[in-house]
Amino acid sequence: MGFFNLSLLAGAALAALPIVLHLIMRQQPRHLEFPALRFVRRRRDANRRRLRLRHLILLALRVAAICLLAAALARPFIMVSAGAWGGQEAPVAAALVFDTNLRMEYRHENRSRLEAASETALWLLPQLPADSEVAVVDTGPGAAIFQIDLGAAKQRVERLQAEAVSRPLVEVLPDALELLRKSELSRKEVYLFTDLTQAAWPREEVARLQRELAATEGVGVYVIDVGVAEPRNFSLGQLRQSDQRISVHGRLRLSAELSNIGPGGERGVEAYLLDSAGTPQMVGRQTLQAAENSQLPSEFNIPAPDVGSHQGYVQIVGEDPLAADDRRFFTFEVQPAWRVLVAAPSPHYDRAFALTEALAPTAARETGQARFACEVTTLEDLPQRELREFAAVCLLDPAPLSDFSWQQLRDYAYAGGGVALFLGPHADTQGFNQPAAGEVLPGKLLRQARYPDGNLQLAPDDYQHPLLRAFAPLASSVPWSASPVVRYWQLGDLAADAGAVIAYSNTDAAVIERTIGAGRAITFTTPVSQLPAERAWNYLLSGGDSWPFFVLLNETMLYLVGSADVQLNYQPGQAAVIPLDDTERIASYLLMTPRGDPLRQNAGLEGDALVVTATDWHGNYRLRAGGETAGLDRGFSVNLPEAELRLDRLEDDALDDIFGENEYRLARDTDEIDREISVGRAGRELYPWLMALLAVVLGAEQVVANRFYAGRGEKSNP
Repeated sequence: MGFFNLSLLAGAALAALPIVLHLIMRQQPRHLEFPALRFVRRRRDANRRRLRLRHLILLALRVAAICLLAAALARPFIMVSAGAWGGQEAPVAAALVFDTNLRMEYRHENRSRLEAASETALWLLPQLPADSEVAVVDTGPGAAIFQIDLGAAKQRVERLQAEAVSRPLVEVLPDALELLRKSELSRKEVYLFTDLTQAAWPREEVARLQRELAATEGVGVYVIDVGVAEPRNFSLGQLRQSDQRISVHGRLRLSAELSNIGPGGERGVEAYLLDSAGTPQMVGRQTLQAAENSQLPSEFNIPAPDVGSHQGYVQIVGEDPLAADDRRFFTFEVQPAWRVLVAAPSPHYDRAFALTEALAPTAARETGQARFACEVTTLEDLPQRELREFAAVCLLDPAPLSDFSWQQLRDYAYAGGGVALFLGPHADTQGFNQPAAGEVLPGKLLRQARYPDGNLQLAPDDYQHPLLRAFAPLASSVPWSASPVVRYWQLGDLAADAGAVIAYSNTDAAVIERTIGAGRAITFTTPVSQLPAERAWNYLLSGGDSWPFFVLLNETMLYLVGSADVQLNYQPGQAAVIPLDDTERIASYLLMTPRGDPLRQNAGLEGDALVVTATDWHGNYRLRAGGETAGLDRGFSVNLPEAELRLDRLEDDALDDIFGENEYRLARDTDEIDREISVGRAGRELYPWLMALLAVVLGAEQVVANRFYAGRGEKSNP
């Protein structure tokens, strides 16, 4: 047996009070003048014994009530002499696990959640018994180890900082449990400092956590909630870019959602580009009126600046409790118009007119604003052309080609080039089903299919492929039926590395992609090169509403030239891979981080790319080598995952599901922590039982007192 508040047992001294009152208020037998004195004496003796017994019972109940109250306030508990819990003052092996995600920077009552967790931990450390082993573990990268002593643990807590690279708590906790199992101390405790948001407890790691808890015998788990019950915050969702690489005559489209938790209000969203000196220049601003717990789209359309690598950010105007989700960063590259070689049957200029006009309209070419620079040639001249000088090659209604030409196209694609083939009336099953053609085509040609009634059209199943991403916002209203297809080539089984991107309304393949080495070939099973006098195979560019196919051709060409292949936007901890050309090969480079730290690093080239692993913070990174007019000057951006910054709290019973059958204790302030720790270390408190017994004793005292004093006042009257 032990007591949490031993000094309160001194209150038992108050038991002397009813004794004193008993002595003062003793009731004396009444003297009776009666002739029969012997009878009077008997009556007096019986009366005296009865009164003494009642006094003693009442005295005992009152003394017991005071002693029980003093004992209950002293909070006695049942000590366990041996076992996992050990004694109250026995040293413990304790792991203090902190969520250090940037979400913990949420400020409430002029302090962040991580600061609140640190203050609570600094209060907790002196409460641990002497000679305890303490490990301070956070969700950042790094192994869990015991600190040298409590002083070292205090310094470690004071140095805690929120990190962009952070693991979920359910992933870190098993590491802490494994460390505790290595300790020779019998009593083990884990303290989890968390804001209890859903992002910190992904369900895919729960099973492992439960196994580790079950394997750590007798561990006491304390969940310290430092979160805010009803958070309020404005945030920007993941930033979406139309392209990573655009033409000098193109435009960059940016979009993100403005979200808020709690009451709405007016917020401004601004877009900035960094100039050559790194100074932000505003390129767009929107003012949005957000309702309570709402989401609003925010979009910007930015004209391409000069050729080169450019960076910027989109931000919410003003401050709110969580600054980490108020700004999103982006990087894109601008380059000259892409050269595209278009090969067509004679008269090749006439047959290529529809495609070249869709890719580079006359008005855009004359003003120097075309994204593509199209060069037209005949199919017969194709073997004499140096294909690697072009970003993409298009074959319009080709007739059977020589094996050399097919091999030339295959080698070009394998090295990273893009090939587009538009099959038409000049194709045949004999010439196109040769082995050399099979290196480029996605499958063997079977037959020409005809739908003369005009009831066949393109019918995409979804809009996830890059060729169709421009249609995604208008998916339900794209007028594909306005441009029917009358004739097309049916293909047999597709190659293993080929797949249909777009189907016709009868489910036959209309647009097929095949991966060839580092490049790709896109095959259209109907042409775009027919002359007006020829029998029409389709009305894709001459229908009543033909804009969808114009867009599709442009998106196809952007896909083939690789505008979406380069990745310039990453998440913290991801290795950034920056492709380099022959003029940018370097031995070392200077990396400027978002915090302004210049890092000199070796190139670490892998193939034709530069690999950067120092991406542990969010923001814009810049790579430089050589001089200002020559050498390397590239960049990339790192953004926090949107899901990790969400402030949605766990449901009330969610922790029960997370810990399963393993016991845990939840506390929100130091008083609750103290109480839960005491129960966890000592076993079961007797306080509830003592209070229940006290209530019974007080009830009995009341009944006895009422019976004892009943009628006393009446008998004392004359």
